[in-house]
Amino acid sequence: YPGREVLKGLDFALWRGDRVGITGPNGSGKTTLLHIMVGLLKPQAGEVEVFGQQRREESDFKEVRRKVGLLFQDPDDQLFCPTVAEDVAFGPLNLGKKHPEAWKIVRETLRAVGLEGFEGRLTHTLSGGEKRLASLASVLAMGPEVLLLDEPTAGLDEETTERVLRVLAESDLTYLIVTHDKEVLYRATNVVYRLNAGRLHRLNP
Repeated sequence: YPGREVLKGLDFALWRGDRVGITGPNGSGKTTLLHIMVGLLKPQAGEVEVFGQQRREESDFKEVRRKVGLLFQDPDDQLFCPTVAEDVAFGPLNLGKKHPEAWKIVRETLRAVGLEGFEGRLTHTLSGGEKRLASLASVLAMGPEVLLLDEPTAGLDEETTERVLRVLAESDLTYLIVTHDKEVLYRATNVVYRLNAGRLHRLNP
């Protein structure tokens, strides 16, 4: 943020197989950290290493964004195509998948998140929970190795939250969840940190 240090002296590593949660007060830099990890923000100092390589310039993050899926806090920032199917297919098609394979991925991914039959639905008509699930589907359809999830259950009802948790539990992905939801931290992660005053503090052994 202009005029204020958000992250200072932060040393954080995410290793293959990790399921990490980060909590902390609003404005503490949780979203900033996620955006730095995929190159959407550039730190004023320090180093960013992803998949064993230093990442400094915009071009350095092209590979990162193919392998790391970022779920934005606001699904309206993620959904930009007219229909659910087009949104979910966008990633696979841009990765070079042929249309038949991309649409197969669309169907399988929507079924996995509980949105089977939503292919033709207009994204702007979806409920908040449905938008969240459609956003998650669009990220998963990319076949990422790592997930970065920014408040994935915020504003969701209990049933939709359970769907998200089930998708995570059934995946073999490495992921980092930023959330205020203590139940999500307890059920979906094995390491929890609190980010405050620019520093991470581990909360569990």
